[in-house]
Amino acid sequence: MTELHEALRDNVRMLGDCLGQTIENQLGSGMLQKIETIRGLAKLGRNSGSGEQSELLTALAALSDDEVLPIARAFTQFLNLANIAEEYHRVRTQQHVCNIQSNDSFVQQLKLLRGEGHDADAIMQALCCLRIDLVLTAHPTEVNRRTLIRKYNAITDALRNLEQKPSQRERIDELISQIWHTNEIRDQRPTPIDEAKWGFAVIENSLWQALPRYLRQIDQQCRSILGRPLPLDCSPVHFSSWMGGDRDGNPFVTHQVTREVLMLSRWVAADLYLRDVEQLRLELSMFACSDELRARVGDVSEPYRHLLNGLRSRLKDTKGRIENALQNRTDDCPEGLITLEELREPLLLCHRSMVACGMQTIAGGGLEDCIRRTACFGVTLVRLDIRQNAERHAEVLDALWNYYEEGSYLALEEGEKQRFLLHELQRKRPLLPVDWAPPDEVREVLETCRVVAESDPGALGSYVISMAAQPSDVLAVILLLHESGVRHNMRIVPLFETLADLDNAERCLRDLFAMPWYRDYIDDHQEVMIGYSDSSKDAGQMAAVWGQYKTQEQLTRVCREAGVHLTLFHGRGGTVGRGGGPTHTAIQAQPPGSVNHTLRVTEQGEVIRFKFGIPEIAVRNLELYTGAVLAATLHPYPAPQQDWREQMESMAQQGFQAYRAVVRHEERFVPFFRACTPEQELGKLPLGSRPAKRRADGGVESLRAIPWVFAWTQIRLMLPAWLGSDSALQSAVEDATSLERLRTMYRHWPFFRTYIDMLEMVLSKTDPDIAAYYEQRLVDPEIRPLGEMLRARLRSMTGLVLQIKQVDTLLQDTPFIRQSLDVRNPYIDPLHYLQAELLHRDRNFPDDRLEKALMVTMAGISAGMQNTG
Repeated sequence: MTELHEALRDNVRMLGDCLGQTIENQLGSGMLQKIETIRGLAKLGRNSGSGEQSELLTALAALSDDEVLPIARAFTQFLNLANIAEEYHRVRTQQHVCNIQSNDSFVQQLKLLRGEGHDADAIMQALCCLRIDLVLTAHPTEVNRRTLIRKYNAITDALRNLEQKPSQRERIDELISQIWHTNEIRDQRPTPIDEAKWGFAVIENSLWQALPRYLRQIDQQCRSILGRPLPLDCSPVHFSSWMGGDRDGNPFVTHQVTREVLMLSRWVAADLYLRDVEQLRLELSMFACSDELRARVGDVSEPYRHLLNGLRSRLKDTKGRIENALQNRTDDCPEGLITLEELREPLLLCHRSMVACGMQTIAGGGLEDCIRRTACFGVTLVRLDIRQNAERHAEVLDALWNYYEEGSYLALEEGEKQRFLLHELQRKRPLLPVDWAPPDEVREVLETCRVVAESDPGALGSYVISMAAQPSDVLAVILLLHESGVRHNMRIVPLFETLADLDNAERCLRDLFAMPWYRDYIDDHQEVMIGYSDSSKDAGQMAAVWGQYKTQEQLTRVCREAGVHLTLFHGRGGTVGRGGGPTHTAIQAQPPGSVNHTLRVTEQGEVIRFKFGIPEIAVRNLELYTGAVLAATLHPYPAPQQDWREQMESMAQQGFQAYRAVVRHEERFVPFFRACTPEQELGKLPLGSRPAKRRADGGVESLRAIPWVFAWTQIRLMLPAWLGSDSALQSAVEDATSLERLRTMYRHWPFFRTYIDMLEMVLSKTDPDIAAYYEQRLVDPEIRPLGEMLRARLRSMTGLVLQIKQVDTLLQDTPFIRQSLDVRNPYIDPLHYLQAELLHRDRNFPDDRLEKALMVTMAGISAGMQNTG
């Protein structure tokens, strides 16, 4: 492993040298020397132990407005190149230890389950029943442009080939030069269609290759340990998407966009399968075939090619029909598209014939890969979820009541709403008037429902209701879909986001299950989404995670008592403040019984690229999901002890009060937040199609969780991840009995261990000295004491985590992460200080050059921290 770490350092150094040469060629040796001087001063300040950066600050302050942009670009691109080197290092490490199975690997999970007495048939049956749905979302956290991501991926490929082909060094030089001459920041925000295409590109460039490799490995491991193969039609993992379907707070996602994305998804799937079939036609030139295949194709010399010719024609026809519909901008979904059965049947026939003729080796190659892809991607590539806010559905019904002069739907009590909705759902006459001309926002909701009605049910996932709180929120969506012509029972998923809604979720489900009509509709399967981001922003991290845990316990119990299968949909982000964390530990930390064969989870923004952007890493993450969900299903961790629960309840309450005391009740907080962080400037950064705020005139409470976390990350205070937890843990550790209890909880309760480990990780990325500089440069003197108080609390938080874990330094058990941060800091530090200087200049003397440099620093800090929001 030491050799691998040395190789990583060599690659980082080599990429840095290439970047330096490019800068020197473009801007001259004087600029390169200035960059090196700044980097050296940053490193000197870090190594001094005192955090003294006066020389660095003097050098940065001396930069002219024309110099700040190339300086910011240089440090930003180095950090992106360091990320590439680390990604490749992860691939190399995985290959190096492929014969040494880690505790979280799928093989180890199988062995542990067998060792615990689980029968091989039972394990295989559970594996075949797994449904892990990874939902790709377009939350605006991917700061890198798609064109740059392609170049970064090309550098990774060149590093992979460098040992065998030294000439790849020239290719790396070329790519880095291309990157330097490409704008880091988009000129315009991406459209929802652009975001969907980005998601499709991740599948095309990585997951399309990774999926069959992953299933092949699962198959081999099942044969080795269980003595049974993985059936060809079994794929534990599937993919869905919110890109083009999530309209909550995004006025740019219209029903036309949703219709177009649905067609594009079918087109990309047909195109990828067509490439597979073309390759199979080249390879399957054999003449021997089964009687079954011979009866199908007749007396031809190349039966497999002959059969695949027909499949190729159907795929080409499907692509053509979709292209015509897209070009003509028709409102109707094209008919006559290839079905899943039409796609799979000839492939399976070829497979059966080859096996029957003794050509198992050939059948197990590209043909099996294509068949396994159909089990995961179907003919739609992904299933598109629809998401809309509960208020928008209520507004439609209120407009209807006004049209019929029945009064106000919104004024009804909850029980009255439920009675009305159930009554209408069981009536045969239509509710929507033919000649009704509703307001545009109401019409848009109804048009979206009509797109759902026109679409193939297999192309759709769930209809997610943001800010759901009551049973009427669920019934309203079912009624609107029914009135729009939807004839299949689409999954309707309440999303409980705030702490109050989480607390109310159990009662909401009990009330729904008490309705016979609703029980018939769901057919004993209920999906519920748990919101991590907004609950954390609403109540603080400790209160939120405990509230989420208790809600999952309650929902699991309610569904078990009602005989309903529960699928929990986790709306997790990439950061700790938004529910992020390592896959296997997050699943282990769920309440016992809550992961029962099925799991849905969002994969957001830069996390998609980090976990699935390179095939080798994607395979590893797919295996992690599979092993963790299988283990949580068959052998969940025991429920926490009662005294642990009481300890968490006490700390959550205290954490909630401490968090709200600052965020909601401290009058200096909002001015401090607005002045000290780049929150207001963030709106200028064209990250995604969705506005940063739900309401243009809203304050901090209307700010989305992503920019909320982004803003605090930029100044290295990371406040959303720890504020409130510090007060709760401080009170607990002051009592010797409670401190020992916390240490026991850390050792034996995955939920609490995961929480503390995530706190440790985020604390390792904080820097009170950098936050202090932002305050000094940007905040009015009369409110700076608030910043001093927050930084003092941050420092005490670090000590509390060390005390509970009984270690001397943060990340003591994960030195690689610590080393990674140490390598990055000399490049991130100048960006922080430069950003604070640019914020000061831009707020006082606005200039387009400063604004662009400011946006580059935001992107660079995000790259260095390896997360945004």
